[in-house]
Amino acid sequence: MTDADNASLVKNSTGNGGSGRPRHFGTRFDETGRFLQEPGNTVVAHLAPGSKTEAVLAEIRERMMALPYAHHFSFTPVSSLHMTLIQGVIDTRRKQHYWPEGIALDAPVDEITRLYLDRLEDFEHRGPFTMAPQALAPTGLIVSGATPEDDRTLRVWRDDLTARFGYRHPDHDDYVFHITLAYLVDWLPEAAVEPYEIALQACFEHIVAEAPVIELDDMAFCSFVDMNHFEPLHFLRARQSGV
Repeated sequence: MTDADNASLVKNSTGNGGSGRPRHFGTRFDETGRFLQEPGNTVVAHLAPGSKTEAVLAEIRERMMALPYAHHFSFTPVSSLHMTLIQGVIDTRRKQHYWPEGIALDAPVDEITRLYLDRLEDFEHRGPFTMAPQALAPTGLIVSGATPEDDRTLRVWRDDLTARFGYRHPDHDDYVFHITLAYLVDWLPEAAVEPYEIALQACFEHIVAEAPVIELDDMAFCSFVDMNHFEPLHFLRARQSGV
């Protein structure tokens, strides 16, 4: 489970008095919110097509796009909505702990993708799990395993995939599962905090009422060019319970 709450997540989007631009500015998107090319690979579960969860999050996305200061965000398409199980490599993040051991840091991303496809060929899924909504940030939905057993299963998946991929991210044990709806292009002003807290609380209550189980499709190893589309290359075939 996560200790995140809607109010603190809104406050984080103001920058909390810090300086500089939001994370990923200049690499993932520009000042206009246009997504930049940032090739990579990852293991994700898209929202189950045609599911109640997909419909509800599409509605929430529309509500968030209609909020004041929505121009501070760059929204991803509904077709791209997913939960990341484990991060792969990204062209803009070539450094220790984020790149497979024994592979040159200047190796092409496509080469790493082919390597991972080979390593995943005989990978067996580690069992189903169920995800539940935990909080709503201005950038998307925080989720976690619905039960402690679901959380344990998630960790088994991540540990085993980490061994296949040949690296261990510093946040491996503390990773917060989420479904990104948008990226923060510019910090929210303090005037946005109260209306966002009220709006997101109402949106979150709607999600919990209408989609208490997050319906996910099969997990898949995917490649991407930017954050608008994640192309499945190899399905790991472990459909989540509740779908």
